[in-house]
Amino acid sequence: MVKVRFLGHAAFEIVGSKRILIDPFLTGNPAAAAKPEELEADLILITHAHGDHIGDAVGIAKRTGAKIVAMYDIANYLVENNPGITTIGMNYGPTEVDGIKIVQVPAWHSSSDGKYSIGNACGYVIELDGVKIYHAGDTFVFKDMELLNELYGPIDLALLPIGGHFTMGPKEAAKAVELLKPRKVVPMHYNTWPPIAADPEEFKKLVGDKAEVIILKPGESLEL
Repeated sequence: MVKVRFLGHAAFEIVGSKRILIDPFLTGNPAAAAKPEELEADLILITHAHGDHIGDAVGIAKRTGAKIVAMYDIANYLVENNPGITTIGMNYGPTEVDGIKIVQVPAWHSSSDGKYSIGNACGYVIELDGVKIYHAGDTFVFKDMELLNELYGPIDLALLPIGGHFTMGPKEAAKAVELLKPRKVVPMHYNTWPPIAADPEEFKKLVGDKAEVIILKPGESLEL
Protein backbone atom coordinates (compact mmCIF):
# COMPACT_ATOMS: atom_id res chain seq x y z
CA MET A 1 0.00 0.00 0.00
CA VAL A 2 1.15 3.52 -0.84
CA LYS A 3 -0.35 6.50 0.95
CA VAL A 4 -0.44 9.91 -0.75
CA ARG A 5 -1.09 13.00 1.39
CA PHE A 6 -1.80 16.43 -0.07
CA LEU A 7 0.15 19.04 1.88
CA GLY A 8 -1.26 22.06 0.03
CA HIS A 9 -0.39 23.92 -3.20
CA ALA A 10 1.79 21.41 -5.14
CA ALA A 11 3.30 19.64 -2.11
CA PHE A 12 2.71 15.94 -1.51
CA GLU A 13 3.96 13.26 0.84
CA ILE A 14 4.14 9.73 -0.56
CA VAL A 15 4.64 6.95 1.96
CA GLY A 16 5.31 3.30 1.24
CA SER A 17 8.53 1.39 1.81
CA LYS A 18 10.18 4.84 1.47
CA ARG A 19 9.04 8.37 2.28
CA ILE A 20 9.02 10.83 -0.60
CA LEU A 21 8.23 14.54 -0.52
CA ILE A 22 7.49 16.50 -3.68
CA ASP A 23 7.81 20.31 -3.80
CA PRO A 24 7.56 20.75 0.00
CA PHE A 25 6.52 24.42 0.11
CA LEU A 26 5.15 24.77 3.65
CA THR A 27 6.64 27.88 5.28
CA GLY A 28 4.76 30.85 3.87
CA ASN A 29 2.13 28.62 2.28
CA PRO A 30 -1.33 29.70 3.49
CA ALA A 31 -2.72 26.29 2.55
CA ALA A 32 0.02 24.22 4.21
CA ALA A 33 -1.25 21.17 6.10
CA ALA A 34 1.99 20.47 7.99
CA LYS A 35 5.06 22.17 9.37
CA PRO A 36 8.48 21.28 7.94
CA GLU A 37 9.68 19.91 11.28
CA GLU A 38 6.77 17.45 11.33
CA LEU A 39 7.86 15.65 8.17
CA GLU A 40 10.33 12.84 7.61
CA ALA A 41 11.73 11.94 4.20
CA ASP A 42 14.13 9.62 2.41
CA LEU A 43 13.85 11.49 -0.88
CA ILE A 44 12.71 14.99 -1.86
CA LEU A 45 11.79 15.71 -5.49
CA ILE A 46 11.87 19.28 -6.80
CA THR A 47 10.09 20.14 -10.05
CA HIS A 48 11.64 23.59 -10.60
CA ALA A 49 13.43 26.44 -8.87
CA HIS A 50 10.54 28.72 -7.95
CA GLY A 51 10.26 29.36 -4.23
CA ASP A 52 6.77 27.89 -3.97
CA HIS A 53 8.23 24.55 -5.07
CA ILE A 54 11.73 24.34 -3.59
CA GLY A 55 10.11 25.61 -0.41
CA ASP A 56 11.49 23.88 2.69
CA ALA A 57 13.42 21.18 0.83
CA VAL A 58 16.84 22.25 2.10
CA GLY A 59 15.80 22.50 5.75
CA ILE A 60 14.06 19.12 5.67
CA ALA A 61 17.06 17.53 3.92
CA LYS A 62 19.47 18.89 6.52
CA ARG A 63 17.36 17.58 9.39
CA THR A 64 16.47 14.16 7.95
CA GLY A 65 19.41 13.39 5.67
CA ALA A 66 17.03 13.04 2.72
CA LYS A 67 18.49 13.21 -0.76
CA ILE A 68 17.17 15.97 -3.01
CA VAL A 69 16.48 15.02 -6.64
CA ALA A 70 16.25 17.89 -9.11
CA MET A 71 17.22 19.06 -12.56
CA TYR A 72 21.05 18.99 -12.74
CA ASP A 73 21.42 22.77 -12.69
CA ILE A 74 19.04 23.15 -9.73
CA ALA A 75 20.77 20.36 -7.82
CA ASN A 76 24.13 22.11 -8.27
CA TYR A 77 22.63 25.47 -7.27
CA LEU A 78 21.21 23.98 -4.08
CA VAL A 79 24.36 22.18 -2.95
CA GLU A 80 26.62 25.13 -3.74
CA ASN A 81 24.48 27.38 -1.57
CA ASN A 82 23.80 24.81 1.13
CA PRO A 83 26.91 22.72 1.86
CA GLY A 84 26.19 19.48 3.66
CA ILE A 85 23.08 18.40 1.77
CA THR A 86 23.07 15.57 -0.74
CA THR A 87 21.62 16.25 -4.17
CA ILE A 88 21.12 14.02 -7.18
CA GLY A 89 21.13 16.02 -10.39
CA MET A 90 19.49 14.51 -13.43
CA ASN A 91 17.81 15.50 -16.66
CA TYR A 92 14.82 14.24 -18.60
CA GLY A 93 14.99 10.48 -18.47
CA PRO A 94 14.94 7.53 -16.04
CA THR A 95 17.01 6.69 -12.99
CA GLU A 96 16.68 4.67 -9.80
CA VAL A 97 17.43 5.98 -6.32
CA ASP A 98 17.38 3.62 -3.33
CA GLY A 99 15.03 1.25 -5.11
CA ILE A 100 12.65 3.99 -6.26
CA LYS A 101 12.21 4.25 -10.02
CA ILE A 102 12.07 7.88 -11.14
CA VAL A 103 11.58 9.36 -14.59
CA GLN A 104 12.13 13.10 -14.93
CA VAL A 105 9.82 14.32 -17.68
CA PRO A 106 9.27 17.69 -19.39
CA ALA A 107 7.02 20.46 -18.11
CA TRP A 108 6.17 23.67 -19.95
CA HIS A 109 7.06 26.32 -17.40
CA SER A 110 9.91 28.60 -16.34
CA SER A 111 12.43 27.91 -13.59
CA SER A 112 14.26 30.62 -11.66
CA ASP A 113 15.13 31.91 -8.21
CA GLY A 114 13.12 35.02 -9.00
CA LYS A 115 16.07 36.74 -10.64
CA TYR A 116 18.08 34.24 -12.67
CA SER A 117 16.95 31.24 -14.69
CA ILE A 118 18.06 27.94 -13.18
CA GLY A 119 17.65 24.73 -15.14
CA ASN A 120 14.38 23.65 -16.71
CA ALA A 121 11.02 22.81 -15.19
CA CYS A 122 10.04 19.15 -15.02
CA GLY A 123 7.54 16.63 -13.75
CA TYR A 124 8.15 13.12 -12.42
CA VAL A 125 6.82 9.63 -12.91
CA ILE A 126 7.57 7.73 -9.72
CA GLU A 127 7.22 3.99 -9.17
CA LEU A 128 7.16 3.00 -5.52
CA ASP A 129 6.11 -0.47 -4.36
CA GLY A 130 4.57 -1.16 -7.76
CA VAL A 131 2.46 2.04 -7.77
CA LYS A 132 3.01 4.61 -10.52
CA ILE A 133 2.42 8.28 -9.71
CA TYR A 134 2.83 11.24 -12.07
CA HIS A 135 3.42 14.67 -10.57
CA ALA A 136 3.16 17.14 -13.45
CA GLY A 137 4.89 20.05 -11.72
CA ASP A 138 3.82 23.42 -13.08
CA THR A 139 2.94 22.98 -16.73
CA PHE A 140 0.59 23.63 -19.59
CA VAL A 141 -0.92 20.65 -21.37
CA PHE A 142 1.19 19.26 -24.21
CA LYS A 143 0.61 16.51 -26.74
CA ASP A 144 3.64 14.47 -25.63
CA MET A 145 1.80 13.60 -22.43
CA GLU A 146 0.55 10.69 -24.53
CA LEU A 147 4.11 9.31 -24.42
CA LEU A 148 4.06 9.14 -20.64
CA ASN A 149 1.14 6.73 -20.81
CA GLU A 150 2.71 4.81 -23.68
CA LEU A 151 6.13 4.47 -22.02
CA TYR A 152 5.34 4.37 -18.30
CA GLY A 153 1.65 3.59 -18.00
CA PRO A 154 -0.70 2.62 -16.75
CA ILE A 155 -0.42 5.57 -14.38
CA ASP A 156 -2.23 4.86 -11.14
CA LEU A 157 -2.41 8.48 -10.00
CA ALA A 158 -1.84 11.80 -11.76
CA LEU A 159 -1.31 14.99 -9.75
CA LEU A 160 -2.26 17.86 -12.06
CA PRO A 161 -2.29 21.66 -11.64
CA ILE A 162 -5.60 23.35 -12.43
CA GLY A 163 -5.13 26.92 -11.18
CA GLY A 164 -4.50 28.66 -14.50
CA HIS A 165 -2.45 31.89 -14.79
CA PHE A 166 0.84 30.00 -14.25
CA THR A 167 -0.29 26.49 -15.26
CA MET A 168 -3.14 24.58 -16.84
CA GLY A 169 -6.67 25.55 -15.88
CA PRO A 170 -9.49 23.00 -15.53
CA LYS A 171 -10.08 22.78 -19.30
CA GLU A 172 -6.44 22.10 -20.13
CA ALA A 173 -5.99 19.71 -17.21
CA ALA A 174 -9.02 17.72 -18.37
CA LYS A 175 -7.34 17.38 -21.77
CA ALA A 176 -4.19 16.19 -20.00
CA VAL A 177 -6.25 13.43 -18.37
CA GLU A 178 -7.43 12.38 -21.82
CA LEU A 179 -3.81 12.13 -22.99
CA LEU A 180 -2.37 10.50 -19.86
CA LYS A 181 -5.20 8.02 -19.21
CA PRO A 182 -4.52 7.72 -15.46
CA ARG A 183 -6.75 5.66 -13.22
CA LYS A 184 -7.09 8.40 -10.61
CA VAL A 185 -6.43 12.15 -10.61
CA VAL A 186 -5.92 14.69 -7.84
CA PRO A 187 -6.03 18.39 -8.77
CA MET A 188 -3.39 20.68 -7.23
CA HIS A 189 -1.87 24.16 -7.49
CA TYR A 190 -5.12 26.06 -7.12
CA ASN A 191 -6.77 28.40 -4.57
CA THR A 192 -3.54 29.05 -2.67
CA TRP A 193 -3.81 32.71 -3.71
CA PRO A 194 -6.43 34.65 -5.73
CA PRO A 195 -4.52 34.56 -9.06
CA ILE A 196 -4.82 30.77 -9.15
CA ALA A 197 -8.42 30.48 -7.96
CA ALA A 198 -10.18 27.54 -9.62
CA ASP A 199 -13.11 25.22 -9.00
CA PRO A 200 -12.05 21.57 -8.70
CA GLU A 201 -15.65 20.51 -9.23
CA GLU A 202 -15.52 22.11 -12.68
CA PHE A 203 -12.40 20.05 -13.41
CA LYS A 204 -14.13 16.89 -12.18
CA LYS A 205 -17.12 17.56 -14.40
CA LEU A 206 -14.88 18.13 -17.45
CA VAL A 207 -12.99 14.88 -16.83
CA GLY A 208 -16.23 12.93 -16.61
CA ASP A 209 -15.69 9.18 -16.79
CA LYS A 210 -12.15 9.41 -18.21
CA ALA A 211 -10.67 8.93 -14.73
CA GLU A 212 -11.67 9.00 -11.09
CA VAL A 213 -11.14 12.54 -9.82
CA ILE A 214 -10.40 12.74 -6.11
CA ILE A 215 -10.53 16.23 -4.65
CA LEU A 216 -8.31 16.37 -1.57
CA LYS A 217 -8.27 19.20 0.91
CA PRO A 218 -4.82 20.02 2.33
CA GLY A 219 -4.03 17.36 4.90
CA GLU A 220 -6.25 14.68 3.35
CA SER A 221 -4.88 11.42 1.96
CA LEU A 222 -5.68 8.56 -0.35
CA GLU A 223 -4.36 5.03 -0.50
CA LEU A 224 -3.25 3.12 -3.60
